[in-house]
Amino acid sequence: MTGLPPALSLYRLASGLAAPLAPALLSSRAAKGKEDQSRVAERLGRASLPRPEGSLIWIHGASVGESRVALTLASALIAARPGLNVLLTSGTVTSAALVGREAPPGVIHQYIPADTPGAARRFAAHWKPDVAVFVESELWPNLILETARSGARLALVNARMNEASLRRWQRWQRSGKALVGLFDWISPADGRTARGLGQLLGRKLSVAGNLKLEILPAMPSRDKLAAARTIVNGRPLWVAASTHAGEEEIVLDAHQHLLARHRDALLILVPRHPDRAGAIGNLMEQRQLGFALRSRREAPGQDTPVWLADTLGEMSLWFELAPVALIAGSLKPAIGGHNPIEATRLGCPVISGPWRDSFSDIFDAYETYGAVTTVQDAAGLAEAVRRTWAGEGADVSAGQAALSALTGNVLETTTRKLLSLLDTPAEKS
Repeated sequence: MTGLPPALSLYRLASGLAAPLAPALLSSRAAKGKEDQSRVAERLGRASLPRPEGSLIWIHGASVGESRVALTLASALIAARPGLNVLLTSGTVTSAALVGREAPPGVIHQYIPADTPGAARRFAAHWKPDVAVFVESELWPNLILETARSGARLALVNARMNEASLRRWQRWQRSGKALVGLFDWISPADGRTARGLGQLLGRKLSVAGNLKLEILPAMPSRDKLAAARTIVNGRPLWVAASTHAGEEEIVLDAHQHLLARHRDALLILVPRHPDRAGAIGNLMEQRQLGFALRSRREAPGQDTPVWLADTLGEMSLWFELAPVALIAGSLKPAIGGHNPIEATRLGCPVISGPWRDSFSDIFDAYETYGAVTTVQDAAGLAEAVRRTWAGEGADVSAGQAALSALTGNVLETTTRKLLSLLDTPAEKS
């Protein structure tokens, strides 16, 4: 591919030279449970399934959150166009399991290939998508370039980029414009992304709205919820959702503050990455805090202060169970925060730290409606939990009002636009 800016050309050269290392790296990751050993070939661009006959829309969502958007979009597309084939790709074992459980008929799942020229070329040549849809901010240069070269129409939907990402694109403006300019349609989820990408492209982009606001959460199993309520047995509890390294210390400090006044208080600690359970367990042992490990099917006794929920796919259970949740990723800078919508949809009031740049549009609305309690440290977190227990914290109905104010007909508009791209195909090379 000629005529690329120097930085993109250098990226293609470097990723091509690194490609021979990919099989060993993927095998190493598979040994640690970070890749599906039986499907590593997909990560090298070698499909494990044939391409179905007829039109095909490819949707890529990096991990669980983006895959939920992709699944919602796939369902809407198939409902609007029965018989349509949808290829859904993702990059994590967790998201693959989610798609396997929840994908409607007509959806094929594959792992996204590593972003090397060869793997991207093999992927595009096999699947020959008519329309390629990238969700949020998952922009892999080789995949975008090879897919555009194949003649597919390209769309970037629910585009969401934080300030740091937009600054990086501005530093590499020529390459950014060349890459993002390949998209036939871009639908920014928020004003910051619309302004940043518009500045990069030299044209105005309109805010389309956030698709995540239209995703209904998966409801927890009734049996699991009943069993968890029996275990909790009326204890005052709270959940720390999607914690990262450096945050657990703050969360545990806060819980120890609470234990000083509520001896039976229970913390449900849900790490963003369950494989960090060992390190978190060590932290609790150093503090002489007893804990039960969910992955071992351990249940906390009445004198066990922490339930370490080192499992996947159970967040809805914890939000349904708990009267208040810290949405983590927000207690330390450079993480960007996490999405509070699922907690609100399931009736759980929200506490957050101050750093949530990745979801600033949602949290701005939450602040306007009084739907979030923002804390700075462990003492503030403990006080926010205690006040919510006492009925003095953020009201979940305020969060629901904020979501109503933010929600539009984004899913219907996005579905229509993608089908119009499908019906006006680009010429294949």
